[in-house]
Amino acid sequence: MGISLPDKTIKLLYVDHSQLTAVERLQTLIADNQLPITLDVERIEGKIKQRLAALNAEGEQAALLLDNKNKLSLLKDGLSVAPEWDKLQRRVVSAGRKSELILKAAKISADSQVIDATAGFGHDSLILASTGAQVTMLEQQPLMALLLFSEQQRMSAQPNWQKLMARLTIINTDALSYFAQLQKNKTDQAVAVDVVYLDPMFPEDSYQDSKTGKGAKVGKQMQALHHLARPPTLDEEKALLNNAQAVVADNQAGQGRVIVKRPQQAPFLAQQNPDESWHNAAVRFDGYFV
Repeated sequence: MGISLPDKTIKLLYVDHSQLTAVERLQTLIADNQLPITLDVERIEGKIKQRLAALNAEGEQAALLLDNKNKLSLLKDGLSVAPEWDKLQRRVVSAGRKSELILKAAKISADSQVIDATAGFGHDSLILASTGAQVTMLEQQPLMALLLFSEQQRMSAQPNWQKLMARLTIINTDALSYFAQLQKNKTDQAVAVDVVYLDPMFPEDSYQDSKTGKGAKVGKQMQALHHLARPPTLDEEKALLNNAQAVVADNQAGQGRVIVKRPQQAPFLAQQNPDESWHNAAVRFDGYFV
């Protein structure tokens, strides 16, 4: 399921002729998943840093870089960001309810069906899927979706990641459209969704205490997301939460839940009090039970 948008032309930089096969794989990912992206492919002549500086000076809004290890990164406003799932290996291997607050909130198992409705860089999806659960990852922004598809393909080439990668399904769509399609196609044989996970964009100052002005700094991946997307309005938050609850309401065990990730100091999503919350010094997970 794709989003109907006009094609966006974006520059793809690569560093060596030996990467032409990798470039073709990216083109295939774009075509197979109907992403509204057209690549303007360029091999970097000379030093990478100089070409990236020139791009910045030219006012290029965004670009993609395929490095010499075929890792795809997004270049935006002087930032270079990528999913880099391999850096989460230790967390994925040791993930459990004692070490991961998200799993304590979600209470999922190997036979659970989970929707990560705001996938972003996919880090939370990996932790959710580490339990053995099947995770459907929704990402509305086509460039972000391409990063996810490329990272899944890259990590699937590593034997110790293949089972985990097989439990992830990435779809370039917005959550509300996907929820509506689920409700429209609802049948007795449809697989019930156990958990919908929401990590919607929020204002950058949401990380700060409203009284002291102090709080966690926003990392560069979150900064990049702020350049690509905007926080939802209150009406959009209400629609997101209400439709997510409708999706998990069909859980046959009567244990469906919506889990919302928020900065510790942020208000509740859609101004609705959760049934339960779990938090640490920086982040909070709000649970809405259906």
